[in-house]
Amino acid sequence: MPSRRHFLAGSAAAAGLAALPRAAQAAPAPVAEDTAPPHLVVILADDLGYGDLGAYGQKLITTPRIDRLAAEGLRFTDAYAAAAVCAPSRAALLTGLHTGHAAVRANPDSGGQGALGAGDTTFAEVLRARGYRTGLFGKWGFGPEAGDQPSHPGARGFEEFHGYIDHGHAHQYRPSYLWRNGAKETLPAGTYAPTVIAESALGFIDAHAAGPDPFLLVLTPNLPHAPSEVPDVGAYAARSWTQENKAHAAQISLLDAQVGAVVDRLTAHGVADRIVVLIASDNGPHEEGGVNPDLFDANGPLRGYKRNLYEGGVRVPLIAWSPGRIAPGTVSARPTPLYDLLPTLADLAGAPAPADIDGLSAAPVLTGAAATAPLHDHLYWYGTSRASPPGPTPRTAGGPRRSRRRSARTAGRGSGSPPSGTGPRPTRSGGSSCTTWPPTSANSATWPRRTRPSSPP
Repeated sequence: MPSRRHFLAGSAAAAGLAALPRAAQAAPAPVAEDTAPPHLVVILADDLGYGDLGAYGQKLITTPRIDRLAAEGLRFTDAYAAAAVCAPSRAALLTGLHTGHAAVRANPDSGGQGALGAGDTTFAEVLRARGYRTGLFGKWGFGPEAGDQPSHPGARGFEEFHGYIDHGHAHQYRPSYLWRNGAKETLPAGTYAPTVIAESALGFIDAHAAGPDPFLLVLTPNLPHAPSEVPDVGAYAARSWTQENKAHAAQISLLDAQVGAVVDRLTAHGVADRIVVLIASDNGPHEEGGVNPDLFDANGPLRGYKRNLYEGGVRVPLIAWSPGRIAPGTVSARPTPLYDLLPTLADLAGAPAPADIDGLSAAPVLTGAAATAPLHDHLYWYGTSRASPPGPTPRTAGGPRRSRRRSARTAGRGSGSPPSGTGPRPTRSGGSSCTTWPPTSANSATWPRRTRPSSPP
């Protein structure tokens, strides 16, 4: 069976696509000859909790633009990051591989971090082979800090890149430089990077909205990751909160404004009826740098935060907006890990996805045929951060702060939950967590598995 890299090389030509054995997980959704493939926008927030948006119950922080997209589109109630920390979650999202198979399983502060290599195909590479123009703006998160190496966004399918390569560098909101494609670009002292990055993303839309080719825009701001740094706390200045909490709330509202600016620019170019926008987060809310997630109820009805293998650490918002494609007010309780994005985007674009991935396409959920969407028979997490055992416990350095928060898969769920008795049941062994539930035979899926080492890289 060809590797993902062989798949990509073959997919550069249409004839090669047809000739590759087992080249696709499933036949892509047909695209009519007179229908152009959609433009695709993926916006990935950094440490945005399940309860941080108004559409998911937030009461203190205002997010009107994202809330409107949820009301006009599709809100997933059971979407999951592939890890409770940034780097492995992002690697899984890009490659369609869960953390048992992906090259990156940990953040650098957990004993070393892997990098994407020549054998790792991202959804940008799949879409480039379909003729998409591709750009990523913001946090990449996989070193090394160099321009000419296989883990660079430019080597992984993105024609344009402006932002941070290295995980640690992305912790700086006012860095001395950002990467512009393969070179460092010096910034004036005091420049607030999220604003510059957002402007580059809008410029990408300006450059390609009127062009003949479809485009993939991936916007990955480091908002609202710690530290709580923002130009202005705005509407939260009069709140009787700590400065850190005011700034954190302002970071989320700034993220909301940036999402709104993207939608406004797409609308101004007249391409809103040809667009699919996906908004998600890489893991649960953080409790770092003086921020108190309890103040905001940032994990909603769930237990745990970022770094915890509880629902609050991995269940995340996921919103899809596509006028004319998605009916307003749609809600889906399909358990949807973010490593489903690669096959989903491929399906929407009419492109084949590699066979040896873990993701399953959620495109039918977006196109009004949710009953035909394949379901996972298990979800998998690999954990390196310490967490408390289930049950009432005091807070520990790695465990959840609120003992009243329950593991939602075992002790109750928020809205949109599967009926009692049909939901997944988590099991733990060593550093991994595998959640299973019996799928119907019609929704079961099998595909060739790539053999991966069982130990972290």
